Amino acid sequence: MKPAGLLLLLSAALCAAQRPEDGADAMNTRGCANLTLVLDNWKFAIVTQVKDLLLHDHNAVLPDYGRIQLLSEALGDLYKEFNSLKERLTELTARFDDVESFVDATRSGRKPPPPGAPHKEVPARPRGRKSKVVVRRIFRPSQD
Repeated sequence: MKPAGLLLLLSAALCAAQRPEDGADAMNTRGCANLTLVLDNWKFAIVTQVKDLLLHDHNAVLPDYGRIQLLSEALGDLYKEFNSLKERLTELTARFDDVESFVDATRSGRKPPPPGAPHKEVPARPRGRKSKVVVRRIFRPSQD
């Protein structure tokens, strides 16, 4: 038991004798400044290289932007085709106006106009409304 007590006493004495040096907890500011300088130099080099790439060889950095002109032309062609389809639909609608007026006249019991005769323009009804025809019977008192 004596050796264990002796070891305990020596370790306690050594711990008490050790004093932390002044400033041991403080950071090494010189090393921190060097690290900051290195990181700043790296940042400058990276930014300079990216700027040079963007100015002189932007297709290597941004390859998708090289295809924008082709996409723009394709979209323009699509708009032209859509507008031509709208015009064709307008022409076909004008052609079917004659057929529609003939069918309407036949259904209503009127004599249809001869083919090729200009038809009267009927003003179009507003789209949101449906007109309803109401037939009322009027009772007249008999005068006998």
